[in-house]
Amino acid sequence: METGFEGATDDEIILGMSAAFSGPSRGLGSELYRGAMAYFNHVNDNGGVAGRKITLKLYDDGYQPDPCVRNTMKLMLEDNVFLLFGYVGTPTVTRVLPLLKKFQDEQVYLFFPFTGAQPQREPPYGDFAFNLRASYRQETAGLVNNFLAAGKRRIGVFYQADAYGRSGWAGVRAALDRHGERLAGEATYRRGSRFTGSMREQVEILKSNSPDAVICIGSYAACAAFARDAVDRDLRVPIANLSFVGSENMLQLLSDLGEDVETYSRYLVNSQVVPSYEDTSIPAVREYRELMERYDPAVPEELVQESYSPFPQSFVSLEGFLDAKLMTEILRRLGGSPDRDGLEEAVFSVDNYDLGIGERVSFGPDRRQGLQTVYYTVVQEGRFVTLEDWQGWLS
Repeated sequence: METGFEGATDDEIILGMSAAFSGPSRGLGSELYRGAMAYFNHVNDNGGVAGRKITLKLYDDGYQPDPCVRNTMKLMLEDNVFLLFGYVGTPTVTRVLPLLKKFQDEQVYLFFPFTGAQPQREPPYGDFAFNLRASYRQETAGLVNNFLAAGKRRIGVFYQADAYGRSGWAGVRAALDRHGERLAGEATYRRGSRFTGSMREQVEILKSNSPDAVICIGSYAACAAFARDAVDRDLRVPIANLSFVGSENMLQLLSDLGEDVETYSRYLVNSQVVPSYEDTSIPAVREYRELMERYDPAVPEELVQESYSPFPQSFVSLEGFLDAKLMTEILRRLGGSPDRDGLEEAVFSVDNYDLGIGERVSFGPDRRQGLQTVYYTVVQEGRFVTLEDWQGWLS
């Protein structure tokens, strides 16, 4: 029975998600979905939201813009979802934002996309999206500031030749400008590149500029290939990656090289937008680990085109879990008769909310990003651990 508003019935609320479940970035969509569903399953097993189960309507876009646009049109016009949730990637999201503006009278909002880019954070599209994670500007500024403080002044950039890569490139350049520094070389690669491909040309371009460090803005397959080829071509400097890279997926590819994994991973420093999933002193991390173990969600078989072995825990699935936890709280604030007309008001009522990670979340008309903290991790004994002492690690 319909209740008079799109995307909700008497017994369910339908959220729409287009993400990468195929191709070289399929691990990102898979992990984000798994984390979100661990929490949504928990909610549904405990009565749902005002008696309604939360359902995710899924489509695969392979991390490509055109399929993402088609999926979004279908979600809005045919599936009539209540809202959009958990999209993956900048090139995909930036193509969808004009659609949300075009259909703004329908008030279909995008919640918590897995991207730190600026377009959904500022005019003309910022009013149609809500973000949880810190931005790429914050991630790149943090990396640049820490490198410069440690005396690493010549910073090069390796980036994906699209909206995502350019967003990170601009962030690095702006951060360097604030310190009176310039880029020490840049090299690009094509979106969709696989780990089996060569990044030696990009390594040589950057190596010729003698960088003290390289910041990578890319996906895990390409960035792992770059890290491998950098070591092989004797570019042995710190190599930083943003949270989007999918740290566990990247490390898994390097581990598949065999006994040289320590050599290939020793120079990596990855920024994260959620705390370590191994820090069980954090309440939300304990909850996440418990529910991931209990439910162990799997991507629906009809979306699985290539084999993928999920991780018991990952930074990406923890982010998906936190996204779902906050999404559930917002849906609860809509009350017993959820309506899109009340969504913004429900979001803006989130003030100083305790998500369980030590950083409280607030939203408002001029505050459409919930979290601000950036964390840093390095590889020790085959896993990513929190980096506390940059000087010590770089020495």
